Amino acid sequence: MNPKVDFYFKKAKKWQKELEQLRSIMLDCHLTEELKWGVPCYTFEKSNIVLIHDFKDYCALLFHKGALMKDPHGILIQQTENVQSARQVRFTSLAEIKKLEPILKEYVFEAIEIKEAGLKVAFKKVSEYKVPEEFEKKLAEMPALKKAFYALTPGRQRGYLLHFSSAKQSKTRESRIEKYMRQILDGKGLED
Repeated sequence: MNPKVDFYFKKAKKWQKELEQLRSIMLDCHLTEELKWGVPCYTFEKSNIVLIHDFKDYCALLFHKGALMKDPHGILIQQTENVQSARQVRFTSLAEIKKLEPILKEYVFEAIEIKEAGLKVAFKKVSEYKVPEEFEKKLAEMPALKKAFYALTPGRQRGYLLHFSSAKQSKTRESRIEKYMRQILDGKGLED
């Protein structure tokens, strides 16, 4: 147990017993407990394997390379269509976690094998993402913006494209583009 992570389990209101059980299972798999992204993350040889997080309606384990796992029990969930690598196992009761414990351990050991084999998820290329019409227009109008955008890392480009595209109305997409033009010109990502 890593004392830096204790606060996460103590602050939990709705899922405290469930989160503690998940923690116990992860530690029983001889993973190293760390705090990353403000949540408990379990690593093997300094590589992220799984993290624990909680939401309003459930708590979950998130396997970082879950897309590469076999999932013979059909318990892995892709959170959204844009999540390419990670997969979740969701829980709504302590009994459910206890019942799945042997399967969860099986999945953790498979995730470790994937890490040891050096397998990598084949991510979609940025060119495969749709560029919103409003952004295409702005890039055509402003060569400096176009140059700055394509100089960003693929992850930053993807972040902007997903953010701009997720707006349902053209007016909102335009507003988002205007809001982030300075950041793009400064070579920064959406969250920088």
